[in-house]
Amino acid sequence: MRGIILAGGTGSRLFPITLAINKQLIPVYDKPMIYYPLTTLMLAGIREILIITSPDCIPLFKNLLKDGSHLGLKICYATQEKPNGLAEAFLIGRDFISQHPSAMILGDNIFFGHELVKKLSKAVSHAEGATIFTHWVAEPNQYGVIKFNQTNKIEKIIEKPKSAPSNWVVTGLYFFDQKVSKIAENVTPSARGELEIVDILNTYLKEEMLRVEKLGRGYTWLDTGTPDGLLQAAQYVQTIEHRQGLKIACPEEVATRMKFIQLNDLKKLAKNSSSVPYGKYLQYVADSFLDFYQDNSEIDG
Repeated sequence: MRGIILAGGTGSRLFPITLAINKQLIPVYDKPMIYYPLTTLMLAGIREILIITSPDCIPLFKNLLKDGSHLGLKICYATQEKPNGLAEAFLIGRDFISQHPSAMILGDNIFFGHELVKKLSKAVSHAEGATIFTHWVAEPNQYGVIKFNQTNKIEKIIEKPKSAPSNWVVTGLYFFDQKVSKIAENVTPSARGELEIVDILNTYLKEEMLRVEKLGRGYTWLDTGTPDGLLQAAQYVQTIEHRQGLKIACPEEVATRMKFIQLNDLKKLAKNSSSVPYGKYLQYVADSFLDFYQDNSEIDG
């Protein structure tokens, strides 16, 4: 399976912060925002990743992540000239996806929770169809909302409805079979001029090939696209990390845990940044890695 991180857009809801920097490069507490969706894909076992962003931001992402080889990844880059909608990612990434199934995650989404890896692995295991992750929110009108029928079966997904039929919304994490680019070719611009991901999802739904994974109270899903959302996410990450002494979304740690790199590779990465707190954390993980993960295989983040 191959992964896409959609990290383009203007970040207009964060103006003026995003006047000079891509939203996904803004820190969420102690790490760049893009580390969070990146490690989510890594936890799903995905090692080939395409980052789609605006042309002027590609050098910045390359400075940060390079080609991903230090993490056991293969990272490629592609441009989205204008924010023409989420579904356009599958047209831009058509050659990258080729005949492979794929996962796409939005660059400003954060997922965290017990047994998250199991849910991700389950989504990856399906050879056909699509899987979406839904989460209950207090104000669903800003998202794609799930409409259920009387038997609690998904009936339709409605993009930003004035009157929401439920509080279950579609998060920014999607898994598709190899047909998604072909389906995206037939999506036409919506009233707001964008190629909507909802149209792709509803196509799978009509074919009875759409699976829904509900993220209940034991899971956290954060959208960091607004100043309030950014602050709340930073405070959440700070609270968890200070309480546990363990970092959320540390790519080097996740790469070692997923066996993308060896423990000695982690030690080298720690040594390269040993003078800063992040490097000292990597060294701590390297020193205690075998004991910790032998007994805590379900720790996510």
